[in-house]
Amino acid sequence: MTNEPAPVPAPRVVSLYNAANALTVVRIVLIPVFVALVIASEMTDPDWRIAACLAFCVASATDFVDGWIARRWHLVTSFGKVADPIADKALTGTALVLLSAYDHLPWWVTIAILVREWGVTALRFWVIRYGIIPASRGGKLKTGLQIVAIAWYLWPVPESARLIGVCLMGAALVVTVVTGVAYLVEALRLRAGARR
Repeated sequence: MTNEPAPVPAPRVVSLYNAANALTVVRIVLIPVFVALVIASEMTDPDWRIAACLAFCVASATDFVDGWIARRWHLVTSFGKVADPIADKALTGTALVLLSAYDHLPWWVTIAILVREWGVTALRFWVIRYGIIPASRGGKLKTGLQIVAIAWYLWPVPESARLIGVCLMGAALVVTVVTGVAYLVEALRLRAGARR
């Protein structure tokens, strides 16, 4: 009988070229397409708003699908961890800026949401040596509300339905700010706990 340690299995190597990362790249590629469609809808034909809204919805759907695929089939990569949230924020941020630039959404709403989004990203980097701040249920609700609200603003809805979009964006803004404060509290708690 030997006392040799059991062999340690080699770590599983995940290829960079997988379905989850491909969907992230698709989302990034769709952003300039979405921008072009919004500009076309404002400068030439309002009917392009429908195409712009569909492009935004397809790109947003890839955010949910690529995360599910990565977790379900263990395809998480360093590229995905970095590129996925950047692509997500770039898509929603671009949509908000375009809506404000064409006077469909007040600038203060866009600025408040963007400050929260990039602020939370900065917080995560600030405390990364102490631990990871995972996405919360509130954060997922925030993302869902933002997507629905932006899609409503993009779709050429009749004037009688404009108030629905305002309510959706208002709810998205409230959840965005509240979850931003929650992430700040969590970051401070994590940093204080690690320093003790």
